Amino acid sequence: MRAPGGPGRIAILAAIAAAILTSSCGYALAGRGSFLPAYVKTIGVPTFVNRTPVFNVETMLTQKVRAEFIGRGHYTILPQDSGVDVLLLGEVTSITITPASFTTTQLASRYVITMSARIQLRDQRQNALLWENPGLIFRQEYDAGSTRSNVDPAAFFGQDQNALDRLSTEFARTIVSAILEAF
Repeated sequence: MRAPGGPGRIAILAAIAAAILTSSCGYALAGRGSFLPAYVKTIGVPTFVNRTPVFNVETMLTQKVRAEFIGRGHYTILPQDSGVDVLLLGEVTSITITPASFTTTQLASRYVITMSARIQLRDQRQNALLWENPGLIFRQEYDAGSTRSNVDPAAFFGQDQNALDRLSTEFARTIVSAILEAF
């Protein structure tokens, strides 16, 4: 009489174990993948266009997007719009600031900043659009400083450069993640 764990059964179990160990599920860690064509080595990120009254917001956003791409490490990021494999174009279309909460004396204590932008990634070799978001809307809330009493975006960012820095950092992470991870 043969034992239930004979050589045939062991071979089948070994084959199943090998198949399980060598298979992959197709998922990648967030921030590590890229849907860009394999030939892409350089990404042009010229300074974004600014259609708002906020001075220099386009420079801050562009610098943060470039730094985020560089931090991902797989591409050479250049500030020009020619001689690159793909080109990232951006336009900041509006920035508004609205009071979100008030003190007991009806002074704004918290603001919602809303920024709208158009972003486009073009394949320069194929002359094709790879990715686009023509209506990107980005919102952040910020506490009001003791001297802030108007909702003019230029005045707000003039008083609180840290708010612009935080907004730019989150914007850059969102854009680069969307482009590289195809979300």
